[in-house]
Amino acid sequence: MRIVGLTGGISSGKSTASNLFKAHDIPVVDADLVARVRHIEEGNWWMEKGCFSIWTGVVLQPDGEVDRPKLGQIVFSNPEKRQLLDRLLAPYISSGIFWEILKLWLKGFKVIVLDVPLLFEAKMDRWTKRVIVVWVDPETQLQRLMLKNRTSEDDARNRINAQVSLDLRRTMADIVIDNTGSQEDLKDKFKSVLIEVTKPLSWTELWLSRQRASSALVSVIVGVLMFRKVYNNDSKL
Repeated sequence: MRIVGLTGGISSGKSTASNLFKAHDIPVVDADLVARVRHIEEGNWWMEKGCFSIWTGVVLQPDGEVDRPKLGQIVFSNPEKRQLLDRLLAPYISSGIFWEILKLWLKGFKVIVLDVPLLFEAKMDRWTKRVIVVWVDPETQLQRLMLKNRTSEDDARNRINAQVSLDLRRTMADIVIDNTGSQEDLKDKFKSVLIEVTKPLSWTELWLSRQRASSALVSVIVGVLMFRKVYNNDSKL
């Protein structure tokens, strides 16, 4: 099985690239979707007691749903709170991703795309054979985000600056998709990417995929144990 990492900054066009893979019947494990289903919509115990209890009445609405825009304003303007949120969410999101990958492998899929915004930050690039970064220049990224979210320039810059820069991401990528053009341009560039990631697996890749799977499982177990340690330490919260 070949696991391909897909990442990019906010408003870079990563989601569009992800949808192109889906349109070609390549399964995509979406970290944002995993997080939403496992931790927010299901209302897990750790979400209420371990994370959002800090901001009860601020980001939790009366119906129990999370006020995402308000949460975004808090964490993107406060690095410490963002780091706390990432630290608490990371191990459970990682475990959710791992089990989604396992299910797809059991179904016989040879290629899986791992769509993770914080792929490098969470060190999930170690799980992958190739890493694709969807890149745009900073000004295009800023303008697209302001238009998409109908937000101020300051708010948009806070969100962009909270992430690793796209220029740095592209230096760590195996494949870079320049998405400064139109969606039609992106589709044309995607064709060569599709050929690259769907070519037959070699015996070496098959062996390495087992090594990565073992490494991923160890990372998930360690991450969950670390979360419990952080959660049980009141001074960290």
